[in-house]
Amino acid sequence: MNQVNQNNPITPSIPTTPTTPTPPHTFLPQHGHYRNLRVYQVTEMIYDITFYFTQHYLQKGDRTIDQMVQAARSGKQNIAEGNQAAATSSETEIKLTNVAKASLEELLDDYEDYLRVRHCEQWGKTHPRYEAMRRYAQSEQIRKDYAEKIHLMTDEEIANLCITLIHQAIYMLHKLLITMQERFVTEGGIKERMFQARTRYRNARDLMTVPNPQNIQKTPITPITQSTQNIPTTPITQSTQNVPTTPIIQSTPITPNTPKKQ
Repeated sequence: MNQVNQNNPITPSIPTTPTTPTPPHTFLPQHGHYRNLRVYQVTEMIYDITFYFTQHYLQKGDRTIDQMVQAARSGKQNIAEGNQAAATSSETEIKLTNVAKASLEELLDDYEDYLRVRHCEQWGKTHPRYEAMRRYAQSEQIRKDYAEKIHLMTDEEIANLCITLIHQAIYMLHKLLITMQERFVTEGGIKERMFQARTRYRNARDLMTVPNPQNIQKTPITPITQSTQNIPTTPITQSTQNVPTTPIIQSTPITPNTPKKQ
């Protein structure tokens, strides 16, 4: 089985099926299946162990049974619902993930109360079995054999194992909520993604409809020639009407003066 980063609640521990190519103008984010989330797998183990624990170590009719089982179920189911709602609502995704975290914190209190009122020991960091329990809760081995091992454990051991798993799940949900907030700030909500997708589509469509100047067929320019056909010609005649006439004055030749006889 593939090794998984325990601190990353988004990394799938099971190889995902091949995905089909994403169409160019989609705006819904692609998410992996919630069952591949490490944090979901941990909460699934918490639910199974809690159901077994309440049926074997709590008296029938105790209201704590329903409360613990429902809290464990809420932690698991809200992770699944939040992951499914992430495609259309970041707000719903964050809200349901936070509800899952709150439900597990409630379940944690129930286990701690059980140990305290029955004078059982809660294994802290100084307990000799704490480190071994913590490593087992973080390993991949627990997913293979926890259903069998809990039949061999005492109520104190099961409670401490579940407390360790709950701490692990709460930490991963805390990291997951931070990731969701950062993704919302950088990518926006569904309305913003819809607007951006529509804008990209319109811009691409406009670029496809703009004619390329290199592909435009140039029309040869025909020289303009003056046609003389069918142009009526009017003879130019000089009109003599209303033209003022100036009388021609005949000049008299000037004769030189002759001297008079005495």
